[in-house]
Amino acid sequence: MRSLFHLAYHVDDLAAARAFYGGVLGCREGRSSATWVDFDFWGHQISLHLGQPFATTDTGLVGEHRVPMPHLGLVLALPDWQALAQRLSAAGVAFVLPPQRRFAGQPGEQWTMFFRDPAGNPIEVKGFASLEGVYAS
Repeated sequence: MRSLFHLAYHVDDLAAARAFYGGVLGCREGRSSATWVDFDFWGHQISLHLGQPFATTDTGLVGEHRVPMPHLGLVLALPDWQALAQRLSAAGVAFVLPPQRRFAGQPGEQWTMFFRDPAGNPIEVKGFASLEGVYAS
């Protein structure tokens, strides 16, 4: 990895955020205060601050399915994506778009899923058999 990203956004309940990001997703908690908490989001830093979550609309298209925009995204190696999909399913997370494969047999073949955190913030996670395929066209 050449660099990390940092993204700060609002959640409406820090306890629910900790339970989801730390418990369900398995992210390691970092620094915090009474109004925010940091997490190691697969090597990147997210900071969740108390406040009104950003507005989204289902204007994105994944195949024939509408998905929320804007959204946070993550790209994982396929075994890690599969483990996360199983973890989310076992936790009873409601998927906006259930885990599925796209572009089978084509350049850029990927697996994807969309879900929301407890504050309604949308997250997409993609999986690739080889991360070199992320930009394949």
